[in-house]
Amino acid sequence: MSVGDSATGSSWFQRFLLPGFALKAVIIGGGYATGRELAEYFVPSGPWGGLAAMLLATLVWSVVAALTFALARKLGAYDYRAFFKGLLGPAWGAFEAAYIIFVILILAVFGAAAGAIGAATFGWPEWTGSLLLAVSIVAVTAWGTGAVEQMFKYVSILLYAVYGLFLILALASFGGLIGQGFANAPPPSGNWMAGGLTYASYNIVGAVVILPVLRHLTSQRDAVVAGLIAGPLSMLPAILFFVAMMAFYPAIGAETLPSDFLLRQMTVPGFHILFQVMIFAALLESGAGAVHAINERISGAVESRGRPALTPGMRAVIGAVILAGCMFVAGRIGLVDLIASGYRFLAWLFLAVFVAPLLTVGVYRLLRGTPPSQLETAS
Repeated sequence: MSVGDSATGSSWFQRFLLPGFALKAVIIGGGYATGRELAEYFVPSGPWGGLAAMLLATLVWSVVAALTFALARKLGAYDYRAFFKGLLGPAWGAFEAAYIIFVILILAVFGAAAGAIGAATFGWPEWTGSLLLAVSIVAVTAWGTGAVEQMFKYVSILLYAVYGLFLILALASFGGLIGQGFANAPPPSGNWMAGGLTYASYNIVGAVVILPVLRHLTSQRDAVVAGLIAGPLSMLPAILFFVAMMAFYPAIGAETLPSDFLLRQMTVPGFHILFQVMIFAALLESGAGAVHAINERISGAVESRGRPALTPGMRAVIGAVILAGCMFVAGRIGLVDLIASGYRFLAWLFLAVFVAPLLTVGVYRLLRGTPPSQLETAS
């Protein structure tokens, strides 16, 4: 099916909200959903500094996503291989090398998070949660873009509902402490900008990971609007979570699983289990998004040579091989160390191979237009 055909009859949801839900799905992952990333990059700046850093990251995501979506549509590039051939030319392999490092790291984080959740909630051995997550990712990605899009939609509904309920219960349980945390905090100062930019930089690669869902866009206006909306959609659950965390600032910054700590303070056992199930679903959509991007990159390369698209069985095998090599790295390194050290390295890497070229070469091509020969090069 051609891109034009797939865009025909696209719904308002598919054009404007699905890209944002997909970006949130890739970003949320193990550290965001458990609160560990928030503790690492936002809590050190305090309540107001942390919120300022989150708003800065949201702005970066919106601008970069809008430019990425618009350039992808102009290039007709709906997988990261085609996109970076159009953006970087012969140097496109630099992004693929960076993306492989990214996938190894984030799937290791997801494996660590799933293992920690299973151990904390159900008393399972840590490998059990990691294995369950791996099997679930393979099952979803085997069926291609349609299945992944449906997962983004329904998991997003679950996620926003649970985070909203989470904030309500937090306000009921320790709302006074939240108010004190903000009332006694100084205005933003220190390194809040560094935290926001670092967090935004390594996560914004999600704008490229989700290129397959952009086939529903019908115009450049769709691309820009969807990109601008994607930033707030991606950050909203984190802001709700961060506000609740401020009841226990600054001690909450030392917790490996801030989510589990806050849930214990609420003393609502049923919701504790629901929240952990939601985190597992968030890990599933993030991991599936990362693996699906690789499947689509391989399928695009295969189809460009006149061969049939990947079958569900082939997609499952590719996903299983990727996960087997990545997720169990977490057992040797651990969630906190993975997030603290690996993600900062990724931030610089993606600034160099994605954000800087997009803001220069990409903007130039958007303003000057892209000749048909460029589209052939990207195929």
